[in-house]
Amino acid sequence: MTREQLNKALLILLLVICTIWLAIPFGMAILWSLVDPSEPWTADRLLPPAMSFWRWRDMWENSSLQVAMATSYTLAPLAALLSLALATPTAYALGRIAFPGRELAKLLCLLPLVVPGFVTAIFFTSLLFQLGLHTWRFGAILFAHAVLALPYAIRIMSVSFEQVRQDHIDAARDLGASPLARFRVAFLPALRPGIFATLLIVFIQSIEEFAIAFILGSPDVVTIPTLLFSALGQDYVRPNAAVLSLILVVPNVILMLILERLLKSANPTLASGKG
Repeated sequence: MTREQLNKALLILLLVICTIWLAIPFGMAILWSLVDPSEPWTADRLLPPAMSFWRWRDMWENSSLQVAMATSYTLAPLAALLSLALATPTAYALGRIAFPGRELAKLLCLLPLVVPGFVTAIFFTSLLFQLGLHTWRFGAILFAHAVLALPYAIRIMSVSFEQVRQDHIDAARDLGASPLARFRVAFLPALRPGIFATLLIVFIQSIEEFAIAFILGSPDVVTIPTLLFSALGQDYVRPNAAVLSLILVVPNVILMLILERLLKSANPTLASGKG
């Protein structure tokens, strides 16, 4: 087998895997969300016997979907901004300041990611209850989402700070630039892709987070994941769960595509300090 044939075979294999992993689940979710209640979709039929948008209208008009979407899409951007603000000082220290044990500190910042999310949520919410922050449930969930996303934010921003060229900073200082001007011309071009990536990743993490929102928020604060959990729980209705799954997943896929486009369009000369 030639190298060209091998590359073609690997490409075909990759497409098959992507189809099995992505296209089939998405396709099934779309079909289930369109099942009309007048005729159920049984196992002996390849496609739903009747399809309509009845489930979508019913979920929008007769469930807590509108409230859940408003809560989730208010919570997520605020959590992204707060996490970025909390992560920046630590990321600056890890990315710009040489000190003994810096590599170990970077590793320790990532350790929370190895703990199962539900375990972290249980102990973190217990801490929030002891501090009395649970009295403002939305604020407690906001703070928890921002803190739990810190490993992602710190890692991304620390790498971004490492990309800032010291000679560019020195040149701006020698030309009499103020600290704000130095940040704008020396730091910001290199940090911009990392800032976008941090905001979008934390946004997605917050939108998809269930445990904190369920433990702290129930029954007063409803998010899309907690509403999805109720659809998958005791009152399990597969078409309704499919609708909620698509509402949860599709915006995140769009955001990831936007992030990919932003990162590809980043100017490498500005990021390197040579612009």
